[in-house]
Order: sequence, then C-alpha cells, then structure tokens
Amino acid sequence: MEKKMYLKRLIIVLKNGETLAEIYPVTEDLKEAGVSSFALLADELLENPALVSQMGTEEFLFLTDDTQVAELTMRENRATLAYLHAGGDSDFSTVPYGVDGAEGLDVEFLERVYRRHAGISWDILETDRCSIRETTVEDVDAFVKIYSDPEIVRYTEELYPEVGKEKEYIRQYIEKVYQYFEFGVWTVQLKKTGEIIGRAGFSVRDGYTLPELGFIIAKKWQNKGIATEICSAILAYGKEYYGFDKVQLLVRPENEASIALCKKLGFQEEKQVREGGKEYLYMVWKG
Repeated sequence: MEKKMYLKRLIIVLKNGETLAEIYPVTEDLKEAGVSSFALLADELLENPALVSQMGTEEFLFLTDDTQVAELTMRENRATLAYLHAGGDSDFSTVPYGVDGAEGLDVEFLERVYRRHAGISWDILETDRCSIRETTVEDVDAFVKIYSDPEIVRYTEELYPEVGKEKEYIRQYIEKVYQYFEFGVWTVQLKKTGEIIGRAGFSVRDGYTLPELGFIIAKKWQNKGIATEICSAILAYGKEYYGFDKVQLLVRPENEASIALCKKLGFQEEKQVREGGKEYLYMVWKG
C-alpha cells in the first residue's frame, strides 16, 4: 500500500553550494515520491528574510546547516531540520530534529520530521492484514467501543470514564511520549477497511529498565492470528529501529491466552512480580 506523502517541498539552505552534491541523491528519491526540492545559499536568504513568509503555506521542510537560517525559519513556524556536517554550524540546540551527514537522509525520515511539526501521526509499519500508526485524538471513539467489552478490561487498565478526559490524555501522550521517545503504544487498523481494531506498541514502566510490549485486540478480531502477526512485526521493528534486543512483558498468571501468545512470540518467564497489588508473570523476549 502506497503511503501518502504530506511533505511537498524540501528547501535546502546551505552555507556553501558545494555541500549540495552530497544531498543530491535524496532529492532524486524525493522526486520519485512526488516531492520537489529547491536550494539556495544561506547568505541569500538572510539578506532577504521576507522570502520565508512569502513562500505561502505549502508543506515545506527547511534543511539547513546555518543556525541563523534555522532561527529565522523557526520564528516563521516552518518545519526545520538541522544538517550537521564538518562545514556547517554545530549549535542547533533549539531545533527539534537534526541529521548527522547525508547518510541519515531518506524520504521516510524527512516525511516524519515534517509530520511531527505539522501534528500529523507517523505511519509505523504494515503487516499482511494491518497497518500500525501513531494514535490520534480521533481514535478515542473507536477505543471506547473496544474497551466496552468486559473481557478486554479484565486484564488491562480501563479508559477514563469521561471521553473528554481520555482525549486529553491522548493529546498529552502525543506531545510528551511520541515526541520524546519517538515510540509508544500505537493504533492498529485493518488495511482493507481502515477499521481500528486495537492498540499495540512499546512503553516504559517505572522501576524497570527494559521497554515493554503491550497489545489489545478487539474481541471480534481475536483468535485470528492478528495479535501474533502485529506483535511479531513490532518486536522486529523495535530491534531494527530502536535497538531493542530485549523486551519485557507483564502478564497476569490467569491470562492463559496471552501467556500462550507470549511464548509463541519467544518470551520466556523469568520471575513473578507484584504491581498495583496484583501478581504478574515477568517475561522477557531476547531478539
């Protein structure tokens, strides 16, 4: 399934035009993805700063190795990516994202930087039947339906009783978890219909050092192999993108179905722990 590109143009602003040669390959990849690119020298833009505001509201991302340019584009609320290399400035402490040399530049990364600035959820991965993406506030209504089943909340925490509070929680989650860790618990959808059928991803539990896998699949989509499908893909994704070669999971001893699934995924029981007054099996996956 072809992913939608929200980024429309990459504006490259460099101290030295010779640096453009190392960025050229990604501009060709962007062109294939339908994204145009444009380059100019930092001095040109700084001599005529009004150019930034005159560029309209198109979906731009500025890539620059000049701190003054970055300050200018960020004042204009433009998506900005610091390009770190030997011939450029080094202090981009106020720029949310930076890339160390051309090796880190690819279409997906540039799209994600733009999306984070624009408040658009990231696409995470796809399996045969499902797509997994960052959660949005609009997903809460679907979550409410999923969590209304008593079997779902038997072994997991419930949502806030008030939908408004749950939506505010998700807003804070997007801002504080996704933007800080760049991972979290994500939304699971069926690729064919777009129906939201659950949540899955990684979290960080207080008092523990390993990332933790969590998942919930709506009752009507259980026993179809979907949980195995998405969790296997998430574990592989975590190892590749975040270096998670060990992942923990806490499961209630009476939750036999989840224990069987965890063992199928390769988790091994290590000990019993007590959290919130309840007993859990502490299991670890070693990739």
